[in-house]
Amino acid sequence: MSPVTGSSSPPGAEGTPRNSGLGSRAAAVLVFGSSAAVLVVEIVALRLLAPYLGLTLETSTMVIGIALTAIAVGSWLGGRIADQVDPRRLIGPALGVSGAVVALTPAVLRTTAEWAPAVLLVIASLTILVPGALLSAVTPIVTKLRLTSLAETGTVVGRLSGVGTVGAIVGTVLTGFVLVSRLPVSGILIGLGTLLVAGSAVVEWRTRGWSGTPALTLVVIAGGLAAVVAPGGCDTETKYHCARVVADPDRGSGRTLVLDGLRHSYVDLDDPTFLEFEYVRAIASVVDSAFPEGEPLAAYHLGGGGLTFPRYLAATRPGTRSLVSEIDSGVVRINHDQLGLIPEAGIDVRAEDGRLGLRRLDAGSRDLVVGDAFGGVSVPWHLTTVEAMTDLRRVLDEDGLYVANLIDHGELAFARAEVATLGETFEHVALIGEPTDIGLGPTATPEGGNLVVLASNRPVDLRAVQEALDARQTGWKITTGDDLTSWTGDAQPLTDDYAPVDQLLQPYSPRSGQ
Repeated sequence: MSPVTGSSSPPGAEGTPRNSGLGSRAAAVLVFGSSAAVLVVEIVALRLLAPYLGLTLETSTMVIGIALTAIAVGSWLGGRIADQVDPRRLIGPALGVSGAVVALTPAVLRTTAEWAPAVLLVIASLTILVPGALLSAVTPIVTKLRLTSLAETGTVVGRLSGVGTVGAIVGTVLTGFVLVSRLPVSGILIGLGTLLVAGSAVVEWRTRGWSGTPALTLVVIAGGLAAVVAPGGCDTETKYHCARVVADPDRGSGRTLVLDGLRHSYVDLDDPTFLEFEYVRAIASVVDSAFPEGEPLAAYHLGGGGLTFPRYLAATRPGTRSLVSEIDSGVVRINHDQLGLIPEAGIDVRAEDGRLGLRRLDAGSRDLVVGDAFGGVSVPWHLTTVEAMTDLRRVLDEDGLYVANLIDHGELAFARAEVATLGETFEHVALIGEPTDIGLGPTATPEGGNLVVLASNRPVDLRAVQEALDARQTGWKITTGDDLTSWTGDAQPLTDDYAPVDQLLQPYSPRSGQ
């Protein structure tokens, strides 16, 4: 990197060369690195907030909006201040302070989420806004230093703008494809903070030996230590989730898979027929009633989690072939390493997107499709649409059955829209849930949580399903026909062109676990 030296005098008259003391290579490195760092912070912030706010459209929009605000504010203020203060005095502090804030971010956000969730959005905004603005100020500051005459303004501004854009692209690609898959988010941010403070030290050492660098180094070290003890609730950070496996204190072989703070799956390592969650017992009741007892099935599962139901099918229907599309390869590893999945179980798990996995299946190749990819705070909308369900219907044989877990709250707008969507695709649709949630309770005031929907082109013996539900003591009821049409109301089917799933979903309630 070229040394930062030379006079601190203001620029001369128009067209008169000025000694900026900043070489073109050093300028490019500073602009490239600071622009890349802004995008790293933005992407990792999404990962850091997902366990508390969900990986929803609203969360993504908020983080992107804050990052763009930081870029705008930093660019404006950086240019303005650079016209009033010697620009060389600004670069080191901008890098150093932003590095300190970035390194502290994991500990600050996780502690806030645990002890003061009401102000989480404010703190999260500041942890993105402050370093983003400081880093974005580097480009106009460096541009000011590189301008030697009005004759080269366009060349300098255009070159540095291009370098900054390339840096942002590299930061995005590096984070999304490399860093997140290999490092925990806390490690990424602490490492980035360290690099920024180190860059600040280099710049200041080349100019005036700024005494603040050692202090900021101590802040970065403190951030790293605090991240270790800060509440995080993760055993493993996968590509998509903060994951941990919790032993059941009341059942020695019971394990709960927790993803982003939600109880996602319960697995009994010794007895796969033990089904802890009500919605899984409801799915089992449907399948056991719809197909002859013990008959092996060709099943496809959209979403895997802890593979509770594929394990159940393998135990109760020997010879069943279950193909599972689970988008998170980290969750697949957890199943093998901590939840006792063995290759001989007849369960083939593929780390892939469910919509793409569905597309690869042959027509009429499955007796059963189970949808269990819907979470409490985020939903893969592309698995909910008429187009997705049309492809799913193609995969089922003529007697095939689709049964899915839905989660919604409040007015259940998403669940109603999904039932309307299935009604566009299948001849027979029924909904199972708590009586108040499906309009059968005394007050018919929904509370929300889990519901199970079944769809097929052949009638299912719903009386047998209800008997199975009662035998498993779920307390759930079934609604279909005109009652279901009335419950669905004027809900519009979801399509690939229009699926506002995040807006339809009501806020998550802690009473419901997946």
